[in-house]
Amino acid sequence: MLCQHCKKHEATTHVKTMINGKVTEYRLCPECAHELGYDNMFSDFSADFGGLLSSFFSNALPAISGAAHCEGCGSTLNDIKRTGKVGCADCYDTFFSELLPTIRSIHGNTEHKGKQPVIEYTVNEEEKKTDASAESPEDKIKTLRVELKQAIADENFERAAQLRDEIKELEG
Repeated sequence: MLCQHCKKHEATTHVKTMINGKVTEYRLCPECAHELGYDNMFSDFSADFGGLLSSFFSNALPAISGAAHCEGCGSTLNDIKRTGKVGCADCYDTFFSELLPTIRSIHGNTEHKGKQPVIEYTVNEEEKKTDASAESPEDKIKTLRVELKQAIADENFERAAQLRDEIKELEG
């Protein structure tokens, strides 16, 4: 696509602005983007993420002059404080007590609270037959209700719908 300003060069910059609720989009070549002041919008923002993290670490981590270092990569706590980057996974174990307060202040928590993987429940036909013949209908319904609660907790709604239908069939 050609630059919408000069209509000569290939557009490489996409600018989207919103002024008083009106959205305007421009596609500009590098020369026109520079001329219009869109070439380096993030010049004040340091691209070095470690610099951002080092500001957190520099205020929170104590300066240690001893020889405490990570056995995995050789990083010291002062290296982590200076660069804002943890050298390797072993650093978390080595400097756990020093890093924990900083990690907690950055993330707000130290435990993962995201989604859980969906576990597919697969039962082969022979297991279904042996399970069905061994249990009474009341026991089967109780087992299915426990599985239903677990499927709902795991947000496996397809499996929950199947279990609900099986329970209705046994009760009916």
